[in-house]
Amino acid sequence: MHCRFAVSMFLNTLTPKFYVALTGTSSLISGLILIFEWWYFRKYGTSFIEQVSVSHLRPLLGGVDSSSPSNSNTSNGEADSNRQSVSECKVWRNPLNLFRGAEYNRYTWVTGREPLTYYDMNLSAQDHQTFFTCDSDHLRPADAIMQKAWRERNPQARISAAHEALELEDCATAYILLAEEEATTIMEAERLFKQALKAGEGCYRRSQQLQHHGTQYEAQHRRDTNVLVYIKRRLAMCSRKLGRTREAVKMMRDLMKEFPLLSMFNIHENLLESLLELQNYADVQAVLAKYDDISLPKSATICYTAALLKARAVSDKFSPEAASRRGLSTAEMNAVEAIHRAVEFNPHVPKYLLEMKSLILPPEHILKRGDSEAIAYAFFHLQHWKRVEGALNLLHCTWEGTFRMIPYPLEKGHLFYPYPVCTETADRELLPMFHEVSVYPKKELPFFILFTAGLCSFTAMLALLTHQFPELMGVFAKAFLSTLFAPLNFIMEKVESILPSSLWHQLTRI
Repeated sequence: MHCRFAVSMFLNTLTPKFYVALTGTSSLISGLILIFEWWYFRKYGTSFIEQVSVSHLRPLLGGVDSSSPSNSNTSNGEADSNRQSVSECKVWRNPLNLFRGAEYNRYTWVTGREPLTYYDMNLSAQDHQTFFTCDSDHLRPADAIMQKAWRERNPQARISAAHEALELEDCATAYILLAEEEATTIMEAERLFKQALKAGEGCYRRSQQLQHHGTQYEAQHRRDTNVLVYIKRRLAMCSRKLGRTREAVKMMRDLMKEFPLLSMFNIHENLLESLLELQNYADVQAVLAKYDDISLPKSATICYTAALLKARAVSDKFSPEAASRRGLSTAEMNAVEAIHRAVEFNPHVPKYLLEMKSLILPPEHILKRGDSEAIAYAFFHLQHWKRVEGALNLLHCTWEGTFRMIPYPLEKGHLFYPYPVCTETADRELLPMFHEVSVYPKKELPFFILFTAGLCSFTAMLALLTHQFPELMGVFAKAFLSTLFAPLNFIMEKVESILPSSLWHQLTRI
């Protein structure tokens, strides 16, 4: 009874000025906390309260963090982030693009859906005009026909033009078009490419002898070189698809030796995939040593293949529970850092490798660090990750920890140049409508920042109302506090009725 009376006396003695001061002070404190939390999140990419809870309070309560974030070396990252010469949303030719007639069209026949967008095919048409035509095409009738064929939008019109060119002479680019679009099997495409190779080699030898006779001949030789490289590359890809992987590797190596300056075709990515199929990991490492140290931009193939090789050394015996107890070994730390590096370069890939998101046929063009590149990589390399025991398990345990390490906002960059802000828009143009485009990395505001912002807004509103209507808010505050203390008063009444009055009197005195 005494306690309830004391509470009632305390509430009755509170003045409106007290409520104004209370709400104003609360609003100020929550505002300061909000400002500090926001600054910390902008600088370090995580909530300070959340970090303290996970790092210090959670271990005391017996929690175990399954992901093991590593200390990344930022010296190279700072140098890389200063390279602003890289175009943000440059679209690249997919090094492992499929054959339209034998693969893309087969998908359309089975599903009734178009795997390629108009934007993607239009980019391919521009590539074909760049690689396979030149200003001197009017001197050769078949090439003049093919120059118009590459501009045709209708596939049947292009195929008809190619047949028309072949009626005049053996035209390498006409065979290329038929192998890409008319052939319905890889074996048929390979047969046409072999015919294209015979015609292309003849044109290449003739233009090579005349290339120094003028600008016109030099452009023609450059075109014939592009045609020859394209044919040999596609023949190597045919061998790979038909199971003759060792033959494909030899063809790719010979091609890279013969034309070392044509890096725009990224033939080394085809070579890496073929070597992984042969499980020739020593040669894979040798290729990576040559191409993983080049100037930016790198690729998902290089970053994730490097991560796969390092994961292969430890993945078969890796256990997150054991790692949390004893810590990571040097080899495990290297593997985790390699995975974090790969995930920061392209954060879309893990969901496809872990089969958390369904794959589609890769487009003919990809955007570095975008969803389109992730699809193209996972489509061909998922089997290589599955072949390495425990590699996907290690990826599953560690890849999400990278998101806590990626700087925010993403314009800062960390190990690589800043993440392009236009990737989602470009990927929606490259990928078909039925595919749900991945929009990671997407950092959500931590709960504590949202909670602090809500608390700050609520207390600021209370402070304003209390200042404007002190009497009315005082009544509301007393009613709220009375309701809040009602369960306590009820409990106290029960205790008073149970305990003897003399004992209760002694307790209240204490």
